[in-house]
Amino acid sequence: MSSRVRSIERVSSEKPLVSESASAATDAGGRGLPSVHAFQVDLRGIVDLLSHHLYSSPRVFVRELLQNAVDAITARRAVDPGSPAVVRILADGARVQVRDSGIGLTEDEVHRFLATIGRSSKRGALGGGAESVLELGRGDFLGRFGIGLLACFVVADEICVVTKSAVDADAPAVEWRGAADGHYDIRILAPDESPAEPGTIVTLKPRHGQEFWFQATRVVELARDFGSLLPYETVLEDEAGYTYRITETPPVWDREYPSPGTRFEALAAYCQDTLGFAPLDLIELNIPLLGIKGAAYILPTAATTSEQGGHRVHIKGMLLTDQARGLLPDWAFFARCVIDTDALRPTASREALYEDDRLAAVREALGNRVRDWLAGLAATDPPRLNRLLAVHYLGVKALARFDDDLFALTLPWLPFETTAGRLPLTAFADQHRVIHLTAGDEEFQQVSQIAAAVGLGVVNGGYTYDADLVRKLPRALPGVTVLDLDPETIAAHLDTVDTAEEAAAGPLLATARRVLDALDCDVALRAYHPVTIPALLLDGREARHERARADAEAEAAADGDDLWAGILGALRTVGPRARLVLNHRSPLIQGLVELEDAELAATGIEAVYGQALLLSKRPIRSSESALLNRAFLGLLGFAVGRRQEPETEEED
Repeated sequence: MSSRVRSIERVSSEKPLVSESASAATDAGGRGLPSVHAFQVDLRGIVDLLSHHLYSSPRVFVRELLQNAVDAITARRAVDPGSPAVVRILADGARVQVRDSGIGLTEDEVHRFLATIGRSSKRGALGGGAESVLELGRGDFLGRFGIGLLACFVVADEICVVTKSAVDADAPAVEWRGAADGHYDIRILAPDESPAEPGTIVTLKPRHGQEFWFQATRVVELARDFGSLLPYETVLEDEAGYTYRITETPPVWDREYPSPGTRFEALAAYCQDTLGFAPLDLIELNIPLLGIKGAAYILPTAATTSEQGGHRVHIKGMLLTDQARGLLPDWAFFARCVIDTDALRPTASREALYEDDRLAAVREALGNRVRDWLAGLAATDPPRLNRLLAVHYLGVKALARFDDDLFALTLPWLPFETTAGRLPLTAFADQHRVIHLTAGDEEFQQVSQIAAAVGLGVVNGGYTYDADLVRKLPRALPGVTVLDLDPETIAAHLDTVDTAEEAAAGPLLATARRVLDALDCDVALRAYHPVTIPALLLDGREARHERARADAEAEAAADGDDLWAGILGALRTVGPRARLVLNHRSPLIQGLVELEDAELAATGIEAVYGQALLLSKRPIRSSESALLNRAFLGLLGFAVGRRQEPETEEED
């Protein structure tokens, strides 16, 4: 029969690439008119770019073959709802062949759609015949960019398509062979060569080095991964004639189950099979308005905000990606979704979601679904919520920051670190109507034991989201007051010392002030419990800021950066300093008061300061590190009866 060989480049543009007469055109005044040119297209380069660089892996060629087959069947069923709907795949190592019972193409449609890069039969203004069918139902199709078939050039040098139209019964069957160098040929098949039924057969043979992708076991794996939720029966036959079922429809979330427990188990088993973990819990996602069905699975182990992603997204049954990001709000990092939708748009490579208003709407809707589920647990199933919070309290706290209703509902179960232990704020507020909030974990560690002993209610504000939530507490619990903790509050709750006793401790206090003045630290004497804590280092925010500035100034001066050191020096402030509060009830402090050896008392004060510094868990400066070392060696020297004398330079 007749055979015609054409370049894809020529078919895509019947006009010359450059206008021959444009350069000679002039206007009435003899001035030259601008010449019109068409872009020069290197078809070999375009095919290489799209087939080898648009897609992340050769595995997508199976997806594109399935996509075209499903779209062809969808188009035929728009005309004939009773037409057969089956996709058959043959994989024997030497070839992969996909046969569908779809609408097929005529010779003219083959020229227009198979040979023109970027022209899809599923979009744009179309004419009559099969094209009108495709136009009417294009919203139901998987493909829309007109480049999917090029993915086959990743694994093959030639694509062979045999197609017979289901719309034009008089149109002969057509064989189209496209090559990776940008050329194709078309052959009109004789009746004895034509397929018996309408549809399309696509055949690929592996390029050298790509045989792995044509093995039946590999094609079965890829076909099931991409197409398990496709709406039409899909089967694969290997070289031995064994048949594998590819589709598993209806999806697990659309099946009928004898009980809610059985349904939960089936959905959880599906998570194990597809996502690789047994979920702690699950949320069914059924949002008809957005065409979304599926489930959100709660991770069994704690996650962080940096671990977002890993959502498995199907578009009309075809897997788009199993690493989708942005499907849930940032706060829902403890969940992974498996969904099927027709609302989202894929990128041209069909390997990611297109960031647009649709994705934003889906993200908001799914976030609301997760939020409503959490609120429902708080209201009706507290034990189940407790199991969730034991692992993922951080994610719930993240949401509660912005959702007052959810905050109020989950408040009895959200744990916080307090001076009464780790417990919900509702229980803590029953004990303390005035709650003090520390700026961070460092400050909390300084005061927690003392505050607990004197009955002061303090919450650690150093954990992620905790400070914001504690400050919201008065809105949820009227009558509760939240105040930022400062050193004066702690000092005001400590017992004062009798005047006579303070006078007796005068020499020790004078020694302590002399030793600690160089460290910008004041000294006070109070009485408090527990007696096992000899001293408390109260370090306010202003004092910490000034210390950080002084350290930066010293570092700049040591580096010779006089300008920066001068700027930092000009920012020096005279404000509250850190304060070492000696515990008069401590036997150790009593012993230092009674000590007559002034040098040993100074070493003891250094050691007490160092212990209080370590208790505060704040960063240690070099001067403080030297003090700790000096105090340790000094006390060791006293213990063995050999005091360490300061080193002196030998005279020349």
